[in-house]
Amino acid sequence: MNRKLIWAVALAVSAGIGWQFLEEPVSLALVKKVAAKRLSTDTMTTLSDGLHVGLCGAGAPFPDDKRSGPCTLVVAGQRLFIFDTGSGSARHIGAMGFNPGRIEAIFLTHFHSDHIDGLGELMLQRWGASANSKPVPIYGPPGVDAVVGGFLQAYEQDHQYRVAHHGNTVLPTTGFGAIARTFAMPGAEPGAEPVVLIKDKDLEISAFAVDHAPVHPAVGYRIRYKDRSVVLSGDTRKSAAVAEAAKGADLLVHEALSAPLVAILQESAAAAGRHNLEQVFKDIVNYHTSPQEAAEVAEQAQVGYLLLNHIVPPLPLPGLKKVFLGDAAQRYSGPIRIGQDGDFVSLPTGSKKIDVGSL
Repeated sequence: MNRKLIWAVALAVSAGIGWQFLEEPVSLALVKKVAAKRLSTDTMTTLSDGLHVGLCGAGAPFPDDKRSGPCTLVVAGQRLFIFDTGSGSARHIGAMGFNPGRIEAIFLTHFHSDHIDGLGELMLQRWGASANSKPVPIYGPPGVDAVVGGFLQAYEQDHQYRVAHHGNTVLPTTGFGAIARTFAMPGAEPGAEPVVLIKDKDLEISAFAVDHAPVHPAVGYRIRYKDRSVVLSGDTRKSAAVAEAAKGADLLVHEALSAPLVAILQESAAAAGRHNLEQVFKDIVNYHTSPQEAAEVAEQAQVGYLLLNHIVPPLPLPGLKKVFLGDAAQRYSGPIRIGQDGDFVSLPTGSKKIDVGSL
């Protein structure tokens, strides 16, 4: 063995032995640094005055390491709202640097499980993060009271445990849970007026009916803050109501499903003898919107940017993005993005700028 190789082996052994002694203190130092940064970070304080939209969940009920259950975060000025609360919502909101304790209200588009199954965790995080003394309002169409009531019942024992453990000062019992705010279902006919839910000088949030049959009720939302606006389609097949609501909006966040890719899953389920799943894959195509159809809606409404969410199916390989979009770019003259968790769009007031990034 030559001398250089001997020295290399000796250094490697020494480094290994040295790391055994350093591993614990270095790890502790890193944990302290990360914890201090995480607990002091508040993305809200870094945002310019404007309307800001983040995907705290861009997926659907499929295993997807880039997209969890449907959840959209909207910041209007310094007011924080959440639209749908799919699995993992609370954790992603925190990972994006937002304090769940600052959530002013939650809005639900419909009551499919993947849009509500993170609600219990989120209402608990909102309560515990800032010692909120009032429950979070949850807006939704008829049926939201039953959904909220079910979560409150499921979490009641946990509520009692935590107050008993931490005390009423840290966790005010009056702030636990949520209050359902049911609104009348908007008309489904062409030209029907949306239902205005919040309106003041700078902010307006309204709901409009969408077509997700046989799921009913189902709505989308339009949010206007000063001179900027965003529309959230919710789950829907291609809908004239979405195009109407989105007219002139800066940003359209629209669900998207690729029928050709789902057909591959359907064929694979059939070949595996999983016929229930085969039928599910067959059925889901008829009450969602393809990326190409979403592009047509965006073009019709002349929106500034199209952000696709509720991505079905997952796209584990880079080349599948082109397959997923198909010829969507030929149907819409603006930019299109396939959303994933952490995507963040900023619409500063007093301008037409659309800043796109991720948190």
